[in-house]
This record gives sequence, C-alpha cells and structure tokens, in this order.
Amino acid sequence: MNAVLRAGALVLMLVASCQAVALDLTPSELAGKRLYREGLSSSDAQVSARVGAADMLVPASVVPCASCHGADGLGRAEGGVRPPVLSWQRLAMGQQLRQANGRYYPAYTEATLARAIQEGRDPGGNQLDPVMPRFVLSMADQRNLNAYLKRLADDRDPGVEEQTLRLGTLLPTQGPLAGSAKVVAAVLADRIAHINQQGGIHGRQLELVSLDPGPDQDSAEKALGQLLVQDPVFALIAPLAPALESTLATRLEQAKVPLVGAAPALADSVQIFDPLPGLREQLLSLADYAQANLALEQAVTRIVYADEAQAGLARNLEHALQDRGWSDVGAQSLNAWNGEGQAIFFLGQGDSFTQLTAALKQAGHTPYLFAVSSQVAGQLPQVPDAWSRRVFLAYPFVPGDWTASGREALSALRQRQGLDGRQGALQVSTWCALQLLTDALKRIGRDASREKLVLALESLHDVQTGLTPPLGFGPGRRQGLAGAHVVTLEMPGPVFRPVAAYRPVVEVNSP
Repeated sequence: MNAVLRAGALVLMLVASCQAVALDLTPSELAGKRLYREGLSSSDAQVSARVGAADMLVPASVVPCASCHGADGLGRAEGGVRPPVLSWQRLAMGQQLRQANGRYYPAYTEATLARAIQEGRDPGGNQLDPVMPRFVLSMADQRNLNAYLKRLADDRDPGVEEQTLRLGTLLPTQGPLAGSAKVVAAVLADRIAHINQQGGIHGRQLELVSLDPGPDQDSAEKALGQLLVQDPVFALIAPLAPALESTLATRLEQAKVPLVGAAPALADSVQIFDPLPGLREQLLSLADYAQANLALEQAVTRIVYADEAQAGLARNLEHALQDRGWSDVGAQSLNAWNGEGQAIFFLGQGDSFTQLTAALKQAGHTPYLFAVSSQVAGQLPQVPDAWSRRVFLAYPFVPGDWTASGREALSALRQRQGLDGRQGALQVSTWCALQLLTDALKRIGRDASREKLVLALESLHDVQTGLTPPLGFGPGRRQGLAGAHVVTLEMPGPVFRPVAAYRPVVEVNSP
C-alpha cells in the first residue's frame, strides 16, 4: 500500500471513529482541546511558545492555536495572513506529493505534525510562515494535541445538527412573570415559525427549547443546567429568570454560551447581548436631559432604590452623576430615605414608586422625578396633577421610531398570536433579540460555532428593526442601544410628551 492509500485509509478510519463515538472525547483528546483552545497543559505546567524571527518566548496562553485557526479549525484572515484549515483529514491526505512553487507538499504524519508545531517546518522541510508560533511541548502535550486535532473537524458546539439549530430559553408558567412569559413565548414562536417557513438559516430549521425556571433560584439553576450541560443548546434567547441574576453571567461564561435578550442589570458579560439599553443608560439619558434643560446639576439630588439588589447600580449612578458635575448627589434605599431632594432618580418597581409618591404627596413636596418607563408604567395614572411636567421617563423607543413596515409586521404578529398593545416594550425587545440573533447566524455561515456567533454579534451595526432606533454592538459594547428617549407627563391625563429624542449616552470620567 503506497503512502497515498495509507493516508486515505487513515482518513476513513478517523471518520468512522468520529461517527462511532460521536463527540465523547477521551481524556487525552480533552487535554488536547484545552491546549488547542487555551494554551494550557493538562498538568497545569506552563507551556511556552517562540514568536517571530527573534524567537521571543511567551506563554502559550497568549497565542493558543485557536486564536488564529479558530475554535473550529477553519482559520480566519487577520493582518493579511490566512491561517490554514486544521482538518486532520486534509492534513493526512496532504496534496498527494504534488510539487508547486518549487516545494513538495506531502501528507502529514503525527511526527511531521509535531515538527510543524514545534519547529515551524512542514513535512517537505519547508519553513512555515514566520507568524506561526513554535510551541515548546512535552511529549505528553504533543500526543494530546495530535489526538484532538484528529477530532477537531467534527468537534462542533452543542445544539448544531445537520438539519436543526437548537436555541433555549427560560419562561415561567406560574407566578408574577407568567403573563410576560406568554408574551415572549408568543413572539418567539411566531418569528421562528416565519424563519423556518422561509427555509431556516443556512439549511437548518430553528428549534426552541423552553423550560420553566420554577419558583426559586434552586429550580432556576436546575433548568439552566439542563440547557447548558445535560442537553445543551447552541445559544439562549430572551429568558425571564430573575432568580439567576447573581449567577447567570458566570454560568454563561463558563459554558461559553451566548445569550441574546433581556439580561440582568450590570451583568457585564462578554456572552450577553441585550438589544435595548439597561437601567443605567436610560437613567443617564434622563440625567443628561435634566442637566442640559433643567439645570439641576446643583440641586439636591437623591438616587432612591427600592431593593438592595439595586444598591450597586444606584451607587454606580451616583458616581456617574458626580463625574458629570452634579454637586450634591447621593444614593439611598427607599426605607432609609428621609424625603429630601429637589431631583429624585428612582430605581424600583411600580408598588415602590407608589410608596415614594405617596410619601412626597403627604409631605407636600413636588420634586422632579426621573424613572425608567418599564419599571413604573403601571402606576403613572395615579401621579398627582401637581406633578405635571415634573415627572420624566426614559423610553428606549417611541411610536415615532416605527416605520410603516415595522408597524404592519408587529400588528400582524399581534393578530396571529392574540396579543394587544400591553407589554409592548417586551414584545419589541423579544422581536429585536431574535432579529439580532438571526442576522448574526446568517453572517457566520453553515459552519456555526458559538465563538463565531459572538464575533458576528459584535460586528452588527446600524441594524434597522423598523421598531427602534438603529441597533448595534461592538467588542466592548453589549447593548444594542446606549441611551433613551425622554418623555414627560402632562396632567391631567396623563398625556405623554416627548421632550428629547434618543441620543447615545457619552461616558464621562473624572480627570
């Protein structure tokens, strides 16, 4: 049997092996995967790499294989260099001893692959591109890496099948969020059905796995584990599980699972993409309006929060306002607040807002009130007439943002799913989350991976939804909008009067 036939037999054997054991990697292959993706040895010993013509020694974790070749081994062009595809089937076949450009390109063996990785020379003795690091590996690390490279081409992220791509969400069926969960479920079901009727994405139908997070953190953690570990999905979309606020970001980062949709405040996770602005950005939009149009930066200002879980955000806002030149600003819990303040920024839900306004009414005090519309909308009809044009609300979008086609599409969805205008912000947020996710999936092509999805989401700019200002993300930006419209209330009514159009918040840092 000649070298080509032997290589071909090896390819067939490896393909059959991959099909037989699916992707249940052996300990050696798992160790090789860690080395490939993270540049870390199975023994936790330091792995080094020589870089450039000067052979500068750096930790391999700085230049792991996956940083250039990609977690999928398909390579991506960077700095004018296109790393080759690391498919063992391709490497083992070589180019059938074909000679081109004065060089031989024979098939790789395990030994010549080790030489390429450690010395930067191909099987024909040719020097590889000098940008490729030369890794200093023990024999055990090299064996592990070789073992994993033989499986790399078939090591796809969970949730990606030949005909389907599986998404997951957490939507409660009971409790205070059950009604909101039905709205999210209806929007997702309608949009996914439409996408699948159009042929899916790159030949795959979208499949949604929806689990009930249950009544508490333990049950929510169990449901999340089902989606991330036991029967993992490719990505999460628009979950409603506030019990996970303290742990969700960490769990997603550990599993490297992207999430597009509503997210915990200040999650600050590379894996979480939220189409609409967070509470912080919306309140800063209000602050910028108050400073520019009401000259309140010298007024006694209090950030009143109803829940201790929001204390960190309140203090973050306190520092942000101080950086903007507000001279007398402080954060206080609603229970400890003594009623002072000419300007009050409120963080909390509707019942707490009613408690705050009742206390102010009893004291005969009518300060300027600033709040995020989604938190207090249900209590606005009870605002006293004395506060006409003294209550200002942040809205991520207003009807003026809607195009004719966007309004028509949302109306048709509502009619099909039996929805009305209630919880409109949630409908639009869910709509936008799925649009952003599907736009990114279309960009990454048939060879889908979570890593590619994150990069594709980061590259989305000026996405026209027909229902919001243009959305976009970036390497350091995980919210599709970075500001809000400002609307005031006129009494009696209330009548909602826009006073400032959407404008992205500009971060200001102390000198």
